[in-house]
Formats: sequence, structure tokens, C-alpha cells
Amino acid sequence: MNNLVLVGGAGGIGRSLAKRALQDGWNVTVMDLSKSLHRHPPEQGIKSIEIDLTNPTSISNAFSNLDQLSGFVNLAGYLQGLISIEKTTSKEFDDVINLNLKGAFLVAKQALKLLRVNGGSMVNVVSGLASNVRPHYGAYGASKAGLINLTKTLALEEAPKVRVNAVGPSAVDTAFLRGGTGRSDENEPISINIENYVKITPLARMALPEDIVGPIMFLLGSDSSFMTGQTLWVNGGGYMP
Repeated sequence: MNNLVLVGGAGGIGRSLAKRALQDGWNVTVMDLSKSLHRHPPEQGIKSIEIDLTNPTSISNAFSNLDQLSGFVNLAGYLQGLISIEKTTSKEFDDVINLNLKGAFLVAKQALKLLRVNGGSMVNVVSGLASNVRPHYGAYGASKAGLINLTKTLALEEAPKVRVNAVGPSAVDTAFLRGGTGRSDENEPISINIENYVKITPLARMALPEDIVGPIMFLLGSDSSFMTGQTLWVNGGGYMP
């Protein structure tokens, strides 16, 4: 059976992805913060392991009992709210970089050991803000831009055994826009003006978790077997690099 690990899998996109992967025959393990797993426990047939991407020991422990992987997806991300660079404190900047970029680096190193066994696919979930730069998202956009660079570097270093790609969604209607799963009560005011956002999106709606699941599954599977180092932008036409 193909083994798949989803880091940050208790969030909105992760839950939809876990369900789809299970239906497609994957052996799915969700890794996330203890609070996130408690709030959204995986459905029957899906394993769960606690992990904290800001804690190297937690990361190594989470992978200690796994022996091989066919797929790995990093969905973890943290946005501290809309704030200018000038008003961003060093701690706020470090918090975002430590989770979104350093955490991705640390967890990728653990996953790659297992993906190399039989060859597999890694997918990092980045953001349109990594390239389509907007004000007040400075630390978050920088962290995701760094993750795109990390994805490309890993793709070169791990070829031909392991493929490494990324998916770059626009804003998705999940708890992430309301403070984040496991880091809030998920009831904070949404961080964007939805009406205005929809007006500038050619497909005239917000993205749903299911919109991101398909592209991730594509990159995990054999239909993308000649793709590595690429970013698929999933944004309803709102940004066309």
C-alpha cells in the first residue's frame, strides 16, 4: 500500500485531502498540533501523530516509527495577521519564518529519508502571496517565497529518485483565514474582504478546500511523473505569472 503523510492535515484543506487520499487507496497519516488533532480528529481509517514544526525533537519523534513513504504533503502554515513590515516585530517575523520555512526544511529532511526508499513524491503547499506580492503580508509572503526556492532546490538535489513540487493556492475559505486551526478558536474576523476578493477573481468565487485537493493529488500521482520543481497556481485566474 502507498503510505502518505500529511503535515498540517487537520486543517481545512488537509481534512479534504485526507478523505480523498483514503478513498483513492492511500494509507494516510495526519500529523498536526495536539490541539488541532483534538479539535478535528481524523476520520476512521486515518492515523494521527502529534507534531510541532517549531520543535526539532517533536519532528524527529513524529517520523521515528515510519519506515517508508510514497507521498508527503506539507500543508502547515501560519499567518500572524495583516501588518506592515515597519510594524512587524522581530518575534512576529521569527514566528512566521520558523514555522513556514525552517519548519518545512526540518520536516522535509525527515520525509526525504522515507521517500527515497522506493521513490516518492513530495508536495509543499505555498501561497500566491509568495510571488503576487501584496502589502501587509510581508513575513508570510517571504516565508512562502523561500519555500518555493526550497522546493526547487530539493527537486534538483533529490532527482531522479524523489519528485518535489508545490501548489500555490489563493485564499481558501478555511479556518486559516480566521486565526488558524490549532492556534485560535477559529472565530476571528476573516482577514480579507471577501466581496472585493471575489470581484477581482475571474472565476468569481472563493476557493474551497476541494479546489486544492485535485492539484495536490495530481502531483502525488503517476500522471505528473515527469514533473519536478514546479509550482501549480490555483487561484481562479486571479494571478497569472
